[in-house]
Amino acid sequence: MECRVKFLPLGVEVTVKDGTNLLFAAQEAGVFVNSVCGGEGVCGKCRVRILRGEVEHLPTAYKLRDSLASKGYVLACRSLVKGDISVEVPKEAALSGGKILMDGETSSRGQMIVARNMREMPFEPLVRKVRLRVEEASVASPVADYERLRTALRKALKRPEMPFQIGYKMLRQLGRKLREKDGDITVTIGKRQNTYEIMALESGNKKAEALGVAVDVGTTTVVVHLVDLGDGKTLGMEAKYNSQIAYGEDYITRIIYAEQNDAFGKMQSLIITDINELVDKLCRRLKRRHDEIVAVVVAGNTAMMHFLLGLDAHRLRREPFVPVANIIPPIRALEVGIKSHSRALLYPLPSVAVYIGADITGGIVAVCMDRTDKLSLFIDIGTNGEVVIGNKEFLACCSCSAGPAFEGSGVECGMRATKGAIESVKIERRGDSCDIHWSTIGNRPPLGICGSGLIDIIAKLFYLSILERTGRFNRTINCDRLFIEDNVAGFTIVRKGEEKAPHDITINEIDIANILRSKAAVYAAIKILLSQLNLPLEAIEQFYLAGGFGNYVNIASAITIGMLPDVPHDRIAFVGNTAIAGAKMALISESALERIEHIAHKMTYIDLMMNQQFMDEFVKANFIPHTNISEFPSVSI
Repeated sequence: MECRVKFLPLGVEVTVKDGTNLLFAAQEAGVFVNSVCGGEGVCGKCRVRILRGEVEHLPTAYKLRDSLASKGYVLACRSLVKGDISVEVPKEAALSGGKILMDGETSSRGQMIVARNMREMPFEPLVRKVRLRVEEASVASPVADYERLRTALRKALKRPEMPFQIGYKMLRQLGRKLREKDGDITVTIGKRQNTYEIMALESGNKKAEALGVAVDVGTTTVVVHLVDLGDGKTLGMEAKYNSQIAYGEDYITRIIYAEQNDAFGKMQSLIITDINELVDKLCRRLKRRHDEIVAVVVAGNTAMMHFLLGLDAHRLRREPFVPVANIIPPIRALEVGIKSHSRALLYPLPSVAVYIGADITGGIVAVCMDRTDKLSLFIDIGTNGEVVIGNKEFLACCSCSAGPAFEGSGVECGMRATKGAIESVKIERRGDSCDIHWSTIGNRPPLGICGSGLIDIIAKLFYLSILERTGRFNRTINCDRLFIEDNVAGFTIVRKGEEKAPHDITINEIDIANILRSKAAVYAAIKILLSQLNLPLEAIEQFYLAGGFGNYVNIASAITIGMLPDVPHDRIAFVGNTAIAGAKMALISESALERIEHIAHKMTYIDLMMNQQFMDEFVKANFIPHTNISEFPSVSI
């Protein structure tokens, strides 16, 4: 029997078979419903409300509160369609109005560091258009067309030993193109490892028609910059959430989904569609053509690069945890489906290992760690936490599974940084009551709490002695916002109706334990890397905090809960989306790409997966701020 499922408030309807999983029905309809765990029934984020009709409930490890269940709320992933139904997708389960860091939108000290480094790179795009005047052959100088073209190119570029290759198709066009306008010709050349390919031949001056695309394929977001390869200027930028999110918050969950459903092709198609959607928007807005795009440079973690290129990702989650390739040569962009010139080259930036991807190698060049005497520490906090320590003499790295708690996973009222998410909080205690001031993304009514807000809340509650070092609430104090439910204490941040809040927004001891595990993994990774290199924390002169999440974190709060080391705040620089910055630097500078490739070869990777010392440090860090108080002298206990 076929059933009609209508999703409100979007008004989207889809027809599915009786017994279809409701989350799958939403995916088929193109309706996003938050699903951190990929449909395993453990995260509780795919809450939707049945307005009409019935569903069959499957067993689940996550128990909805009775107050929600009585109002018709169910977990979409654990509900089977039984007849025609109408479903309401709450705003906190939807994905819209996200705060995605595209760069170019702040003027922080860290962002200015990246901008300065980009300006100082020699301008030599990976693909460029060169206008030439090629003299006709004569009886006195009977030199073949290709040899004359090659000589003219080397002279124009002032590189007498520059190696070239030309394909059969270009060779067949060469004679005619040279004579169409008496030797006035524009040649598109692209770097292909140790040689340069003649990619296109056009009569006359077509230098202005050369565009490049820099892409950051993140686990959560996709960011695209359109760049003029004539002068290196960014013409525009667009971003969106990665459509793969519908199949799991982290890439391991997505790999499992793809394995179980033979859906690796689908995973690739989703990313390519996302990129093309953003490129389409930019081309329409800027009145440019797809065939002007001659180069695409992509950064992303190792798994996202495998999905993008359609490489076998099975072994990324199985021993011995090896990718198909860390360093991938240029390929045709059209081969993977990216809209561009027919011979445009796609350059995947190189990775180091399964858990240290091209987003990190590109980021290191963006902040110039490989060119400075200063000993620096680079942290990118996402689903994974990547840490790099080094300078121009050496670079060492490690990765830890921070988990998606900072994006709301495992937190009952947690959510991504979308409109309505509480992003910063101030709490003042007045006797038995607390005054709470919050700000939300987009100044919308509060729907939940995103990562930066969660860190603020835990830090403030700790300072007020409402929260103990263990992450449990102090049950001996009187506070009108404290409550206990099923022997789990919690704290109400927003009461239903305040500022039009649709429901109470709370944080409880289980939520806090999940956040503390995530921050402990990051801090333990930093400690282990320092220990392995026999370096004291004091030796680090500069801390770079990268990524969208890091850009909005309050430093004092992050130190208070023990996520970041207790160092002077002026040593910490928020450097934004360094993955897109690294991709763009490579796009407009061969030297940058060579540096990124060199970093991928020379960086030492320290595996924490089976490291007992890491587990010991992780356990110690599961307190506020840490079991060893002396490591956080600025935090008042």
